Amino acid sequence: MSATAMRLVGACLALVALSCAAGTGVELDAPAPLDAFLRRHLELPKTLPDATARATLMRRARGEIAELLATEGYFSPRIDLYSEAANSLRIVVAPGPRTTVATVEIDFRGHLAGADAARDERRAALRAAWSLPPGAAFRSADWEAAKQALLAATAETDYAAVRLGASRAEVDPQGAAAHLELTLDSGPAMRFGPLTVVGLKRYDRARVVELAPFAPGEPYRRVALLDFQSRLQSTPWFHSVAVETLPGTDTGADLTEVPVHVTLAEAPAKRIGLGAGYSTNTGARGEVNFRHHDFLGRAWDFGTGLRLEQKRQSLFTSLDLLPDTHGYRLGFGGRIEASDIEGLATTRQVLGATRSRTEGRIETRLGLEWQREERRPDGVTAETDHALTLDWHWIRRAVDDLLDPRRGNVVELRIGGASRRLLSDRDFLRTHLRVQQWWPVSWLGPRDSLSLRGELGYTAAGSRFGIPQDYLFRAGGAQSVRGHAYQSLGVREGSAVVGGRTLAVASAEYTHWLSAGNGAAGPWGIAAFVDAGNAADTFDELRTLDPAVGIGAGVRWKSPAGPLALDVARGLARDGRAAQWQLHFSLMVAF
Repeated sequence: MSATAMRLVGACLALVALSCAAGTGVELDAPAPLDAFLRRHLELPKTLPDATARATLMRRARGEIAELLATEGYFSPRIDLYSEAANSLRIVVAPGPRTTVATVEIDFRGHLAGADAARDERRAALRAAWSLPPGAAFRSADWEAAKQALLAATAETDYAAVRLGASRAEVDPQGAAAHLELTLDSGPAMRFGPLTVVGLKRYDRARVVELAPFAPGEPYRRVALLDFQSRLQSTPWFHSVAVETLPGTDTGADLTEVPVHVTLAEAPAKRIGLGAGYSTNTGARGEVNFRHHDFLGRAWDFGTGLRLEQKRQSLFTSLDLLPDTHGYRLGFGGRIEASDIEGLATTRQVLGATRSRTEGRIETRLGLEWQREERRPDGVTAETDHALTLDWHWIRRAVDDLLDPRRGNVVELRIGGASRRLLSDRDFLRTHLRVQQWWPVSWLGPRDSLSLRGELGYTAAGSRFGIPQDYLFRAGGAQSVRGHAYQSLGVREGSAVVGGRTLAVASAEYTHWLSAGNGAAGPWGIAAFVDAGNAADTFDELRTLDPAVGIGAGVRWKSPAGPLALDVARGLARDGRAAQWQLHFSLMVAF
């Protein structure tokens, strides 16, 4: 065969192959977003080897597509199948009108069905909170979620034994309407019964009972049980806590008394801890501490320790008393601390007392503290300051996960001050506001997040002199303005950087978590960020200063204690200084 003939045969074979390939495979044609939904749940083969495979797929596709569309509220779809060859199939889906909820009837049985003002109001509130009202699209998942939400809302207070007596969703495909009916059986109203505690050897039962946010005879509240368990777990006394209800006892009038049983395992009363670590802010760290959780046999928490860091060293001790019936705890403590950061050497002695409480998302602390500080800026005469301060601290952590927040916000507000009339060298009032907000985003991945952080601080006083550094402001470093060294942004005094009376910082960060397969995020992520801000002695000076800006990127790892961050940031050139690179290592927790 000649070369020309061979080329002609090859061309013909290629054309045949292309024509066959063009007519093979399975094609799905459905309107968005149903197209993506069907592709996600249908198992469609890439090729059809023969007519038998095509016929099998045709029979299966109609039934499976109809079932999937019904879960999304489409009960009258049109599914057309087209085949141009034995090894090809085109599926065209017209979903038809989406079914919406037409009517909802919720009936009640049990104690909640009784006729009085309180129960009438409770039934009205439950009906109003129903999450699938008339006019809403009817989806099977939403129908099940709405029933579970109704059960959970009813069980929160009084009715722990609530159950769904009956439920029915009647769908009219022609009218694209769903009629929903359900009966909720609340069972008897429940009251807290006696509290039993087992597992105590060292501690007094009264200490445990005092932490209970309920008393026998009060209406049952699930949140109270969870709060009780949380309070017990937050104490240093136990390493295992289980709070549960026992079978109730009928007390008549459709009321049931529910005993509460607490099982505890005590933790060792005395602990010695050794630790080592590293921070890009203060350098290498070593620490030894001692804790006694039953000090003087009163269940008081006593602690003392020594922490040695490259830039800061401290010796500290504390004593925390038992919380009162409202959850407030008194604490006393003192510390001796020395530091040398950005040319400013300080030595301080501190004595203080605090009254604190953590309730749900809110943490509050009111402290009275006396401080003596000797500060020695490079090139400037040393100065000794004294202050007796009253300091109020409020934090709200409204995030989805304290260790790995992706949605929500944290707000921190501190107000404190001192007076010359009360053992202080200067009158001053310090205010500090810090806010951080997280949003889930899906630009690059389903588990990504965007975070914005802002800080404002102001110390009202005639001068910064006479005020301890704890009540002034410096910026720079991890969790501040990255790309600039720790506390390197502030007021120049000699060749040192000292605290000023004003602060403004802002930050934006985007975090992308690498996929671990099946759409789930893995433990590793990458982040990009920009920080800006500065500290100065007055707001006029702060406005005239060029803001210190840092841009960079980093790696994130989800450790058991929260995401660890390793960042590389470049501080942009400013005030005649060249741009600089900084490495920052920190724990990214909700402050």
